[in-house]
Amino acid sequence: MASSFTTTMLMIMIMWMCLCTTPFGDASSGKDFSRSECLKVPTSEFLSSVKTTIDAVQSVVSIISPFAKLFGDLRVSNAISDCLDLLDFSADELAWSLSATQNPKGNQNGTGDVSSDLRTWLSAALVNQDTCIEGFEGTNSIVAGLIDGGLNQVTSLVQQLLDMVHPVLNNPRGRRLSGNANEQFPSWVKSEDRKLLQANGITVDVIVAADGSGNYTKVMDAIKDAPDYSMRRYVIYIKKGVYNETVEIKKKKWNLMMIGDGMDATIITGNHNYVDGWTTFHSATFAVSGKGFIARDMTFENTAGPEKHQAVALRSDSDLSVFFRCGIRGYQDTLYTHTMRQFYRECRISGTIDFIFGDGSVVFQNCDILVRKGLPNQKNTITAQGRKDPSESTGFSIQFCNISADSDLAPSVNSTYTYLGRPWKAYSRTIIMQSYISNATRPEGWLEWNGTLHLDTLYYGEYMNNGPGAGLSNRVKWPGYHALNQSSQVNNFTVAQFIEGNLWLPSTGVKYTAGLGV
Repeated sequence: MASSFTTTMLMIMIMWMCLCTTPFGDASSGKDFSRSECLKVPTSEFLSSVKTTIDAVQSVVSIISPFAKLFGDLRVSNAISDCLDLLDFSADELAWSLSATQNPKGNQNGTGDVSSDLRTWLSAALVNQDTCIEGFEGTNSIVAGLIDGGLNQVTSLVQQLLDMVHPVLNNPRGRRLSGNANEQFPSWVKSEDRKLLQANGITVDVIVAADGSGNYTKVMDAIKDAPDYSMRRYVIYIKKGVYNETVEIKKKKWNLMMIGDGMDATIITGNHNYVDGWTTFHSATFAVSGKGFIARDMTFENTAGPEKHQAVALRSDSDLSVFFRCGIRGYQDTLYTHTMRQFYRECRISGTIDFIFGDGSVVFQNCDILVRKGLPNQKNTITAQGRKDPSESTGFSIQFCNISADSDLAPSVNSTYTYLGRPWKAYSRTIIMQSYISNATRPEGWLEWNGTLHLDTLYYGEYMNNGPGAGLSNRVKWPGYHALNQSSQVNNFTVAQFIEGNLWLPSTGVKYTAGLGV
């Protein structure tokens, strides 16, 4: 357990995991390493395939770009905007994969575990195309038809790339913790973060205050003025208040940290939603794409209500992002963990339908997951994980959490059927372990998406949960459901294994349990 900055200082002395061997060989030894340890194919073949895929992405962008300002329909315009952003994400993720393979020891974009990094970035690049085309649902736009073939080609190429990467080993060599205080920090820990940890404090760069007592009155204004591609933490303190604005942290805003005065004090609120013409992706009150984002002691909410359907409070595409003591409130589609590695600790997440969804690699630890009262005769589903390919490293791991009814549903908890999740995509993966499950959930636990669709390919597991809703005797009998009873079956879904937390969480100063704990 890393429960303080003191123990954080011990945890940060980690020697990172197996790095891929450089494809360019060792001139002094005369060896020619043509195959990386992280790849199943020669490095040259992988690099050539990545470049081909980048070209395919750029081809789709060239088709869709001319349409960017031609439509007056809000949903179509948003869908086109989404696609351009998403394809831009894919191009970046592919470029990172190219760079990490060519020069693994010089990579600055990931954790230092190149196999994990490649699988994370390629998994993200895989889902972006689906999200792009989903934005056109409910429209009659010709654009979707024009780009569908190109998007399918990109998806196919990325799937091939994922198949070329070795899975991350359960106990990769080189990983260890050290108690030697004289040992050097790993190179991936930036010097400013070392100083932050050593000083046991945080220096604020700017202050946002609704009452005018800070540098800014709007959160978005502070973000616009934050440095691009920052290699150090840039800290924005947001004072107590309600900030009614749509916030988007673009991909070039690296290493931003936002600190509020508490989840009931600093609130960012909005009400964009599907019924009013926004795509699900574009409906987020708060969206972050820049890597290394940290939020602490604040709330993100979408107040559109259950009758407005999809209405996202928080969307994250930020790799190596952390949300600590944050409230995330909405109804349908509250939290969109779209892609990348994310960690949620001591958060309060509430909603109705699929209110934790997406295709990231995500761990929720010590969180309150609260089911709200929705529309009459509506069924609640907590998770809808969107893994579409078995080679993806994605999924949801819910550990040490409290799954219960929110205050509005508690008096009539039996009036609404609530389930732990349903399979949004074919290889949907969710593990709930060492958590409290209240009587708000149905005895069968999980809900089908559409008949028998995906029930044999999904992976849903429960391990050592407790509470009146944790009984397994009446759980679904699907081929993909697993009642787990051995630690070896769930070690892969711990912070240390699933999101490589020991390689990056220590520098954030946020508490976490690396394994199964006690």
